[in-house]
Amino acid sequence: MPNEREIVQRFLDHGLMAHPEVISYIKEQNNPALIDTITSGLPEGTVVVSPAHIPSAKPERDGMRFLSDPVLEIIEGAAGTAGPSNLDDASRYFRDRYDKLSSMVKARSPSMPIEALTKTPSRYMEQECGITGIVSDKKTTKNGNIMVELEDTSGNIRVLFSSKKTDLFRESESILLDEVIGVKGSPSKDGMFFFAEQIIRPDIPRNNAPYKSKEPGKAVFISDVHVGSNTFLEGEWNRFADWLSDSDTSYLLIAGDLVDGIGIYPGQGDELTIKNIDEQYEVFASMVNDLPMRMEIVISPGNHDAIRGAEPQPALPERFTRFFPSNCTFVENPAMVSLQGVRVLMYHGRSFDDMISMIPGASYERSTDVMVEMLKRRHLTPTYGRRTPIAASPTDRMVISQIPEIFHAGHVHITGATDYRGVLCINTGTWQSQTSFQKQMNITPTPAQAISVDLQTLQFEILDFLEPPSG
Repeated sequence: MPNEREIVQRFLDHGLMAHPEVISYIKEQNNPALIDTITSGLPEGTVVVSPAHIPSAKPERDGMRFLSDPVLEIIEGAAGTAGPSNLDDASRYFRDRYDKLSSMVKARSPSMPIEALTKTPSRYMEQECGITGIVSDKKTTKNGNIMVELEDTSGNIRVLFSSKKTDLFRESESILLDEVIGVKGSPSKDGMFFFAEQIIRPDIPRNNAPYKSKEPGKAVFISDVHVGSNTFLEGEWNRFADWLSDSDTSYLLIAGDLVDGIGIYPGQGDELTIKNIDEQYEVFASMVNDLPMRMEIVISPGNHDAIRGAEPQPALPERFTRFFPSNCTFVENPAMVSLQGVRVLMYHGRSFDDMISMIPGASYERSTDVMVEMLKRRHLTPTYGRRTPIAASPTDRMVISQIPEIFHAGHVHITGATDYRGVLCINTGTWQSQTSFQKQMNITPTPAQAISVDLQTLQFEILDFLEPPSG
């Protein structure tokens, strides 16, 4: 199997540079001859080989859209769909996760039952094999290799990632417990181990073609308002509200932490200007009431909101929603909504804390990189039992089953935007200045920013309301 360095050099020999997606594709196909196939069909003057130059990369859209669909539709996460948490459902929860994600992996790369390798390894000694499973254990061996325990419905096997295979080893360092992966490689003679050559994740297809609205429409995205905190930026919010009144915005989406909450962390009471939870929501609702009624407003909760902490989180209860105007739609966390056919995945983002602590090089400052890692795994909370509480249920609602056009998150208080295989990932900062906790953690937020997206083009603009307008 060619490594990244060899593939890059082959393209350089042709006087070309290659996009990382092209390199990844050739590795995945394990076919170096593809380089000659691609280069022979390039237009004259090509300097960088992009995914569009791959002969088989015909753009494909995930799912159908219909012109008769309502302009705002809740696809997943409508209020009342998050069921109770029941520990007895834990095994069904993981089985549902495995079934959904393994089918995505197997669609990309053939796979055999692990039991076939462990019982008759000699049959597969001279050929490359593929297996798919859920990661049940991961450790570093005394020789500096990474050993992963992979389990499917037929059995389990230990998979070795050799430190001598530099590219593969680096990729294996980011393997998380409980994620579902495929691995290509070969078994040991006794069937006790599987020597890895390649990792296959569920991922977004390279040829994913995002849907774009046929009609004009703009959506604005925000999160982490934190009403009730002594660091809430009221003046900046008012500038934002004035801008909305004068803009042609059709939709406003708010991804959680509407208020600062009560008792979220030790000593929080000393940092609150509103110490009653109902009053916090009343104040926020009055702010929303001042916004234009022509907009559709979609609101989901976060970990500071007065709702169950375990994800998926239910929508806000009537106790609080009764304060809000009729143009507000309340959804769960996470939720998938459709704006004129454009799918938006809303997730507040509490699992950022877990993933940043587990993935080498991940950071709060580059939160959209973490969102890309979620898309690669097609899961919002891959690892069970860490800081992010997860409600065990018969189905795993945190699986990203449908591919969105826009992935909207918050939580980290730092604005960011990037595109990954046709999915626009946006993190929408905050409406409070730096907190005492952030000072201790050396985190610098990007407050009073919103992101506007044109639904016809999926082009975005970061809007800054921190400084007063000049003049």
